[in-house]
Amino acid sequence: MGDFDDLLKANRQFASSFSLGGYDGVAHAGVAVVTCMDSRIDPLGMLGLAAGDAKIFRNPGGRVTPQALEALVLGVHLLNVDRILVVPHTRCAMAGSSVEELRARVSESSGQDASWQSFGVVADQEAALEDDVRTVRSHPLIPDRVAVGGFMYDVDSGVLEHRPY
Repeated sequence: MGDFDDLLKANRQFASSFSLGGYDGVAHAGVAVVTCMDSRIDPLGMLGLAAGDAKIFRNPGGRVTPQALEALVLGVHLLNVDRILVVPHTRCAMAGSSVEELRARVSESSGQDASWQSFGVVADQEAALEDDVRTVRSHPLIPDRVAVGGFMYDVDSGVLEHRPY
């Protein structure tokens, strides 16, 4: 069996009842979400949304990086986005480890020196979230008409809490 056979088999099952063909690619609920790559997060499900409703950008720690800003600008101007949620989460490895710890773990796992690899660790999630929200709001290509909010997602309860920045 090949490395991806189980996934290809699952895809064929998914495709047999695929109903999203012909979607236009815009965010029908006008929502964009920047969140972590953590597999405990279901970005659409946690907001009661479905496929086609939102644009999702995921990265380690759920930070607003230059790549996330690029996605948000495109979403706002080309893909119907008028609400942006920045959503880090509890028990995030990027907030619970130092750069040195992550480099050591990756070095051990890979058998290679990872001391050169950058990792976007988050020393203070609340401060980082507030900064990320401010960064999005102040971007010259994100107009004031776009609602931008900071939220913390609890991976143990599924609850999303709004932060009043």
